[in-house]
Amino acid sequence: MKVTVTKKESVSPVYIGTDYIKLQDAMKLANEAKALIQEGQVEVAGEVCTMRGKKLYPGDAFRFQGKTYRIEKQV
Repeated sequence: MKVTVTKKESVSPVYIGTDYIKLQDAMKLANEAKALIQEGQVEVAGEVCTMRGKKLYPGDAFRFQGKTYRIEKQV
């Protein structure tokens, strides 16, 4: 019998002090280049997103290069 163990994915928070943040700005905070968005390497809500100006609200998540980031309101 073969058993496969998968590691649970970790989510890194991106803290914001406003009601929303644009995807390109969230990725800047996550230290990534906007070119990744334009190349279709970013997913928002499980779908490829090429809109650099996409608004993300607290609770929204984006994923690229195997890592997921969640927008959280800074208190």
